[in-house]
Amino acid sequence: MSAQTVDEYIASFPDDVADRLRQVRAAILAQVPEPEEKTRYGIAAVMLGGRDAIHFAGWKHHIGIYPVPTLPEPLESEVAPLRTGKDSVNFPHRDELPVDLIGRIAAAIVAQRAERDHA
Repeated sequence: MSAQTVDEYIASFPDDVADRLRQVRAAILAQVPEPEEKTRYGIAAVMLGGRDAIHFAGWKHHIGIYPVPTLPEPLESEVAPLRTGKDSVNFPHRDELPVDLIGRIAAAIVAQRAERDHA
């Protein structure tokens, strides 16, 4: 059975990964006005205005956040080495978790979605 809540999703991981997921969650939530959390596609999601979402997921070797569109410079240059696909950004467990960078990514996504919605 898959997790019904973000808390259940995070609790399904070993303690070290769950702690990293909690840090990712907090960094995203801090940047999203009126955040709503849910599980979508079997992973955690923070909804943006009820439609779009920033998803985050734990995997064996990394934590991923999706979808991450092309971001404004110089942020995109900082994120580019962590991209593993067009809109996927991965943070390997072997590396220190860049909580500040995750927050800046979330803030940029929120700003881009707000611009798009008010265009």
